[in-house]
Amino acid sequence: MASPEIQKYLEKLKKLNIETKAFINGQYQKNHQQSFACLRPMDGQLITEVTQTSQEQVHQAVASAKQAFYSGVWSQAQATHRKNILMQWASLLEKHAEEIILLESLDSGKLLTDIKNIDFPASVEYLRWFAELCDKINNQQIPVEPNLLALVAREPIGVVGAIIPWNYPLLMAMWKIAPALAAGNSVILKPSEKSPLSAIRMASLAKAAGIPDGVFQVLPGDGVVGGYLSRHPEVDCISFTGSTKTGKQILKDSAETNLKKVWLELGGKSAQVILKDYKNLNHVAETVAQTIFSNAGQVCDAGSRVVIHRSIKEQFVDLLLPIAKTYQPKHPFDPRAKMGPVIDEKQMKNILYDIEKAKRESSLILGGQQTLIDTGGFYIEPTIFDCPHSELYHTQKEIFGPVLSIISFDDIDEAIAIANSTTYGLAAGIWSDSFKNIYEISKKIQVGTVWGNCYDACGNLNLPFGGFKQSGNSKDKSIQAYYKYTELKNIVIEL
Repeated sequence: MASPEIQKYLEKLKKLNIETKAFINGQYQKNHQQSFACLRPMDGQLITEVTQTSQEQVHQAVASAKQAFYSGVWSQAQATHRKNILMQWASLLEKHAEEIILLESLDSGKLLTDIKNIDFPASVEYLRWFAELCDKINNQQIPVEPNLLALVAREPIGVVGAIIPWNYPLLMAMWKIAPALAAGNSVILKPSEKSPLSAIRMASLAKAAGIPDGVFQVLPGDGVVGGYLSRHPEVDCISFTGSTKTGKQILKDSAETNLKKVWLELGGKSAQVILKDYKNLNHVAETVAQTIFSNAGQVCDAGSRVVIHRSIKEQFVDLLLPIAKTYQPKHPFDPRAKMGPVIDEKQMKNILYDIEKAKRESSLILGGQQTLIDTGGFYIEPTIFDCPHSELYHTQKEIFGPVLSIISFDDIDEAIAIANSTTYGLAAGIWSDSFKNIYEISKKIQVGTVWGNCYDACGNLNLPFGGFKQSGNSKDKSIQAYYKYTELKNIVIEL
């Protein structure tokens, strides 16, 4: 029997009117030939059948986006007009907050409290931040000969295809949508087939806010639909967050079609480097647990590797284990939960397979099993390995689950080498009581973000987010995100 808190939200779910169809040219599409099952990670039960967007519908959406773009109804609208409409959309999202938060937790398995307190407000803030930017970007005048006027102008690219993952559906959508729309583009959003419901719902709210038909569309479906977009010759840009393998395929698709711009935010295998001079190991242990077990480890910049000085490893592990045990998974509607399920059975089996391989390479010191099996959901225990070295299957692969690897080092150069030893370069944490150590090491670690004596801290939107190496080639957040959805044009006029 569910607790009263959980039951309250389960009752609210019964009253939701869940939209399941593609949103093209300002309307949910009535006709469809195929659909796919959308399941609840909490118990594996069917939520609904969702439309699989057809190739013909992708063509329709691209044509509608292109027509809207060249009509100038959005791309050439006054910047203050775009700003006001995006602000109105943010307000409508807030008005429908409970519905969207429930949908997001329902199909993603994310904790309701996390979406309510973190993801949803951050998404709305992101939309408003870029709305405010609309009328702050101006053409730049370049000093040239007295008889010439020379300007460098920023113009929208055109049709942007945004393909997002299932782990942060609403937030990742806004990381793409908000800057692209603010810059004047037409946007086609392809949410993950594993968690599409919040994206489908917010499309009608965008129309209600005043976003013109064809300017924002949503196409649910699997990777086949993403492939239709990435290979489409009339799509001018693909912005993708997801696996490195798929990112490489999108680059190939671009090269073989129209050389569309491709912006990628891909995987990570981030290290937390703990030096022997750092005294507050309990604080580190709490942070490490939070950054690998939150969202069941399904976070691109999860601190999945602890790289720690050998002399303090045992003390650290003794502090970490009781904290990690508090992350035993629970129902995502439970307000006491600190970790919920992984997204689906396939992902659960992949993680458990990786854990079994890791057991043959390293010492399992916590977890390693499926749990809450009787619920029918996809739950895995918080899992920790003590590793003999860094060149192992599970210390190199992005597992994307609640699995932590602990690796010892003897000197700083070795720690830096271990941190840099993977193909990824998304983020890192450095823990030391020496500012100089943190700063000097930060210059040598090949990642897009370095945190010192903290991790995943400071969500200020002026800070760009993205990685080095095979973690991607672009930045989300900040003004840099706006710039990547624009083209530079020189305008030179003789006076």
